[in-house]
Amino acid sequence: MPLSDPTSARAVQLHAVHPDGPVPLSVPGGVDDVNEAFDAVTLGVYEGLRTFDHVRFLGLDEHLDRAQRGMVRLGWDFELDRDALRRALHEVVSAYPLPDARVRFDILAAPATQLGTSSRTLIALSPFVPVPTELMERGVTVQLVDDLRRTRPLIKEANFVLARRAYPAGAREAYEPIMVDEAGRILEGTSSNFFAVKDGALHSAGTGVLEGITRQFLVRLARENGLRVVEQAVRKSELEHLEEAFLASSIRSVVPIVRIDGVVIGSGAPGPVTKRLLASYMRFATREARPAVG
Repeated sequence: MPLSDPTSARAVQLHAVHPDGPVPLSVPGGVDDVNEAFDAVTLGVYEGLRTFDHVRFLGLDEHLDRAQRGMVRLGWDFELDRDALRRALHEVVSAYPLPDARVRFDILAAPATQLGTSSRTLIALSPFVPVPTELMERGVTVQLVDDLRRTRPLIKEANFVLARRAYPAGAREAYEPIMVDEAGRILEGTSSNFFAVKDGALHSAGTGVLEGITRQFLVRLARENGLRVVEQAVRKSELEHLEEAFLASSIRSVVPIVRIDGVVIGSGAPGPVTKRLLASYMRFATREARPAVG
């Protein structure tokens, strides 16, 4: 099915996936955040990632696998047509009018009839905006929160996107809330995995958190770089002993953290391990990112 003329397409786009191709949907008026386009539908599982060189994806197979595991854990008998979704992803990002896109795809709990389609699989596109250079060079400040947590961390449930809206994010001094459990374990960000360097080893919670795709890649790259990896959460009480910290996500890659809850981390600047892993990850992405089809 033909898409809208890309020269006149909105920066925020929504598409329904059908076996014979993607169908553009009307984006609700006033929607600037791509996540708001899903407010009217019955949510299920979702994945978020970005394009490289306009049409390439990093870890698309892993994202599809995680979505399917989530569907199974929810007890669904709905079959995801991976080939149709791949074809649709390739078509919509190829036609997208900007150099790269932030991409979200959802498999819904029910057809999106509210948006005028019988499909349960939707794709949303919005402009990919890199983390500002200043934040990458100077690092960000984050706050710990103990009243927000994923109820089922092994499922990337879209309802969590609604729950996290109440928490401010995006500014250098309040970049992203980091969730802590009742035992004081630092788990993950609201849209990222959390890493810390302590005693020269890389720490990241291995349980009670989302199975992050970028986390998986970084753990592999860290080991290839000779780093000891401890898949165990650091605790809030250990903040003063951390040498480095950073966030990791498929859209933002690696974001250095220099202050947590007012505690300066390490030297107060992005550290050597963080910089090395960021460089390794970007080389990995350049080498491994692939189009959705072909």
